[in-house]
Amino acid sequence: MSTESIRQQPLTSSNQKFWKVVSSSIAGTSHQKKGLPCQDAHHWQLHSDNVLVAAVADGAGSAAKSEIGADLAVNKAVETVLQQDLLPNSEDEAGWKSLLVNALEAAKLSVEAEANTRQVPVRDLASTLLIAIATPELVVTAQIGDGAIVISDKQNEIIALTTPQSGEYINQTTFLVSSNAIDTAQTNIWQGNIANLAMFSDGLQMLALKMPAGTPHTPFFNPLFSFISQINDLDAAIKELKRFLKSPRVAQRSDDDLTILLASFQE
Repeated sequence: MSTESIRQQPLTSSNQKFWKVVSSSIAGTSHQKKGLPCQDAHHWQLHSDNVLVAAVADGAGSAAKSEIGADLAVNKAVETVLQQDLLPNSEDEAGWKSLLVNALEAAKLSVEAEANTRQVPVRDLASTLLIAIATPELVVTAQIGDGAIVISDKQNEIIALTTPQSGEYINQTTFLVSSNAIDTAQTNIWQGNIANLAMFSDGLQMLALKMPAGTPHTPFFNPLFSFISQINDLDAAIKELKRFLKSPRVAQRSDDDLTILLASFQE
């Protein structure tokens, strides 16, 4: 399972445009006290032509092997997008939505197959799933469950592209393995000039979002977006991100597993 990653990779040598990405998943304090593993997962890769493909998943706390389901979900979702040699053009909304649905369906099938192999109920591998495909001029997103995807544009406007998805009851969310998960998934297509992107699991949403509306809390994002856009020392940056996730400010508001993926487009 990928628990942290950081890379800065030029995508086209001719124009020197590239993404900076820093990400980390850590076990929450409640899980540490119980000796439980981190049930969050994340994964990201670069497609051609300045395209970032990223996914975040939060394993259900009540599911026996949800960390396995979360890891399978993020890897399969990203892999499915990367297998598409030619991505839709910016005007092809139907094509983008079809690609997102294909990624969600592939991730769900992967989790169901693993449950069958292990001969356990698929609920044991339940997790949420967030997917983002970001180009310099377009961001498309899909989400099942809670957590959120937030961006800032070149004018420093902070925009929530997804919001936490509640289930039938309070404090209940929808999981990828739910029967209606694909049909009720949030999808969004945003066109503009992206500067920064953040994806995070529900452990951070009470700090990051103004609930219940799910609008971004600007004082939370401004320092993080400044941080990702200005980093030069990549090793130091991942240590700083982990310090933030383990800080008293965060620990006082959440004892859940924590995942955040930050990306900044540089040109």
